[in-house]
Amino acid sequence: MAKPPRLSIGLLGPPLIEVGGHPLSVDTRKATALLAFLAVEDRAVRRETLVARFWPEAGPDRARGALRRTLSTLKSALDTDRLEIAGETVTLRTSGLELDIVAFRELVSRCLEHGHDARSVCHSCLAPLRAAVDLHRGQFLAGFGLRDAPDFDDWQQLVADELRRELAAALDRLATAEAAAGNGPGAIANARRRLALDPLHEPAHRHLMELFTNEGDRSAALEQYRECVRTLDRELGVAPLEETNRLYASIRDGEVEEAHPIRLTRAETEPRAPTNAYPLVGRAGERAAIEKTYVSVAPGGAVLVLEGEAGIGKTRLAEEFLAEVRDRGALAVSVRGYREETGLAYGLVIELLRGVLAQLPALADEPWWRGEVARLLPELGLPATEALDSEAAQARLYDAIVSVIDAAAAPGTSPGVLLFDDAHWADEASLGFLAYLLHRLRDRPLLVLATWRPEEVPPDHPVRRLLAGALRSGVGRLIELDRLRQPDVEALVTAIGLDASLAHRLYRESAGLPFFVVEYLAAIERSDDEEVLLELPGGVRDLLRGRLASLGELATQIVAAAAVIGRPFDPETVREASGRADDETVRALDELVQSGLLVEGDAGTYDFRHEQARSLVQTEMGLARRRLLHRRLAEVLATRLPTGTADAVVAHHLAEAGLDEAASERYRAAGDAARGLYANAEALSHYRAALALGHGDGPALYAAIGDLETLAGDYGAAGRSYENALGRAMPTERPAIEHRIGRLHARRGAWEPADVALGEALAGIDESRPGERARILADRSLVADRIGRPDDARAHAEEALELATLSDDRRAAAQAQNVLGVLASRGVGDEPEEHLEASIGLSRAVGDRAVETAALNNLAQVLHAAGEIGPALELTQEALALCTSMGDRHREAAIRNNLADLLRAAGRRDEAMAELKHAVAIFAEIGEPGRLEPEIWKLSEW
Repeated sequence: MAKPPRLSIGLLGPPLIEVGGHPLSVDTRKATALLAFLAVEDRAVRRETLVARFWPEAGPDRARGALRRTLSTLKSALDTDRLEIAGETVTLRTSGLELDIVAFRELVSRCLEHGHDARSVCHSCLAPLRAAVDLHRGQFLAGFGLRDAPDFDDWQQLVADELRRELAAALDRLATAEAAAGNGPGAIANARRRLALDPLHEPAHRHLMELFTNEGDRSAALEQYRECVRTLDRELGVAPLEETNRLYASIRDGEVEEAHPIRLTRAETEPRAPTNAYPLVGRAGERAAIEKTYVSVAPGGAVLVLEGEAGIGKTRLAEEFLAEVRDRGALAVSVRGYREETGLAYGLVIELLRGVLAQLPALADEPWWRGEVARLLPELGLPATEALDSEAAQARLYDAIVSVIDAAAAPGTSPGVLLFDDAHWADEASLGFLAYLLHRLRDRPLLVLATWRPEEVPPDHPVRRLLAGALRSGVGRLIELDRLRQPDVEALVTAIGLDASLAHRLYRESAGLPFFVVEYLAAIERSDDEEVLLELPGGVRDLLRGRLASLGELATQIVAAAAVIGRPFDPETVREASGRADDETVRALDELVQSGLLVEGDAGTYDFRHEQARSLVQTEMGLARRRLLHRRLAEVLATRLPTGTADAVVAHHLAEAGLDEAASERYRAAGDAARGLYANAEALSHYRAALALGHGDGPALYAAIGDLETLAGDYGAAGRSYENALGRAMPTERPAIEHRIGRLHARRGAWEPADVALGEALAGIDESRPGERARILADRSLVADRIGRPDDARAHAEEALELATLSDDRRAAAQAQNVLGVLASRGVGDEPEEHLEASIGLSRAVGDRAVETAALNNLAQVLHAAGEIGPALELTQEALALCTSMGDRHREAAIRNNLADLLRAAGRRDEAMAELKHAVAIFAEIGEPGRLEPEIWKLSEW
């Protein structure tokens, strides 16, 4: 028998089939496809399978006829018995067949014979892996397809995907083996080829970053990270994984960092306090303690906190006391924090102002504070024109708010009370004002009453720190509320006319939690059957679910809209959100009040009696309806709320409605507004929300986030934000971001990386922008001084001043004068005081608080060295006030440390120790958790 001619089939790339060294000659693509299918499957295939895969649209007889003709064509072209046709099956004999797919897999499998696991490589793996990847000319059957055989196309795609994964794994291993063998360029080439198979595969990006680093090409490694950032943002709208960010940071800083896992917690929503329909029992001791504190207020103020778990009755106790204060004719205002509004800058202060103004008597003259308060309440008229970007401006706003409170607390009346309910959900800007107010309580008869849950207020929570300060100064008190005892439950049962025998079972079922007690009692009363307690569901949510199920269709629609609003609401808002008519809305609200789900407030507003009910309605609402209601609310609130407030609230509802693009624009605007009020935490939250929703201006948002993280001392996060900005930025935008990165390195004492980044920033700025060049040169001057290049430092600073002067850029000139002053104080130049005083004057003229703070601090250091302690103290305290208002934590710590030295030199040792402790506490918070950065503690001038 004659030996059959050699059959070679290449499918890794465009199909390449040879018989006896000559190309296969067939007249249809179906014949080529059929041969490829049989070769890859390597098994007997039934005719009906081939008919269905290759001729799905033809009738049975026509399809079988087409298959017969195609098989005959193939049999003739192969000129052998390669095709075995036996009855209803067809087989391609593979003996002696050269199929590149089989050869690829055999070569890869040889690596398993080397005594290591399938993922490892050794020197002996190099040859077979090189040969294997060389067989891949391209994607499986590249450029080949059948127009009328979708099943074949699906099979082709599945095989292609499988082979691509196998090639990727082989390239990964080959790149590793080449690197181990010292062939860095070969390793990089294979890693790039692997990445081209799947540009979204982050491990491939990381592998390339490592290979570039091993080759000493740090800039290529950093650029690979930025390419990863751009690709993920463009294709998926996501940032790199933390593992990728850590690798980037280790390459950038020349360090190796350990992973820090991030855990997300989901807190449960706190139920509101029990209904007022039942008498308050078991709180006589706490009520007496509140009264005692209130009576002791005059002539100074006091702070009182009610602490207790969810449903313990904090709000009920506080509100009943507030009602009594109101009956005495005194100022009594209640505001409440909401979980959804923790990012709303000055949210609680705005509500507080509206409540206070509602109780303000008529004024004979136009108050001075109107323009200041109009910053937060536009309905008062034109706001003050001075920017809220200085310590003095911020203090003036705070003072104006306090003046409104003073005006409402009429002399001769009982002390006023301000209730901050659920204070653990207060926004940071409001907490800033609250701290200002608490420091001035001794001058006014005012009780600040707050409620919070201990599990929401850890030791380092801002509101707990405020209380700690009040306790130290002797004006604060904490009352912890416990659960009811069985006699308390019995008193409640008998007070509403039920049999006292219920008390034991009720106490056992509720464990003495007032919220549970009241819900059980409400269920019993609605049933008119005391024995219903034995049949009640085991949870309060089941009780509330039963109450919701009893509502009519109209009330169900209104309560859904009310739940989506997320806070107290007026009838008009819920009407517009629900889409119902006026009379329908009124009827539904009456039904909901009667059911005990809603309560009506004094000002005609409504709210859920229990937060649990609101949460339950939201949870069980369908997605489509929830989105519709959020969209309607966004439209309503956009026209009803002041601009600054509307942006954050409307953004939340737009996001919940699924309108991501519109929501991202609103979050961006809300972030800008919060940043303008120097509410940094809220601005950060809004910018991040805008990014998460796909805002188009990613580089600017990432840069703004990095700026705020830098002020907060979160340097690791700031670096990642700046790099994300750099990876997305246009070439013209990159120098400004490189400048930020350089300044961040300088804050951390990483002088060499700082110099490199600032050099790259300077190289990207042409001579038509002298002001920007001047600012970069000023920063580079200080870095050069730290590195030990005094001549470069002075040259950079003098060039910076020259450029700033030529361009009449006073901001840049202020920075250059500050740097020249620092250098002169170290002997590089003359007359440090003259330069620093010039910097202070220029920075004040342009409102640059950062440079003014630096120059004040630096001048104080010069005076300290000269023994002028008094003037140095004054300048340092002024710098501290400015720095604190900016929220720059690192520089605040440095200034406090300098202040401690000055106080010690002045003989004020106790004050010095207090400032030193404060500085140490802040220093410990700066940088990245778990990373030792000693240079951070050395900051004293900048």
